[in-house]
Amino acid sequence: MEVILKEDVAKLGSRGDVIKVAEGYGRNFLLPRKLAIEATAGNKKVIEQMRAAALRRSAKEKAQAEELSKQFDGLSVVFTRRAGEQDQLFGSVTSSDIGDALEKKGFNIEKRKIHMEDHVKTLGEFSIPIRLFKDVTAHIKLKVEPEAEG
Repeated sequence: MEVILKEDVAKLGSRGDVIKVAEGYGRNFLLPRKLAIEATAGNKKVIEQMRAAALRRSAKEKAQAEELSKQFDGLSVVFTRRAGEQDQLFGSVTSSDIGDALEKKGFNIEKRKIHMEDHVKTLGEFSIPIRLFKDVTAHIKLKVEPEAEG
């Protein structure tokens, strides 16, 4: 079955690509989720218009992401957590914690764009990458300090 992708699909293709997929995958997954449309002659003409619009939109989104990444330069987020021996935290700092802290600073970033290898479980300073767009990644400084005892 030939389909035209309406959205970027991981490990399959990007918006506007005409690809061959298995009948069941196309009919049961891509088409119901409106990720693709069947590749007919009429749809191919429509998709050319969509592709041109997508290129314009993509360029605009990339420019916005680059502008936002400049605002992240020098930005740091500080967390105060209880810690035990060898600076191990009781709990951890997660991507949603960082997302909430950024939201308080006026940045509305989805937590899935915050790329952490694993949750932060020790005290210290860390550089956390935030993927704003395909080719645009900003880094913020994360500082985890011990909670004052007493």
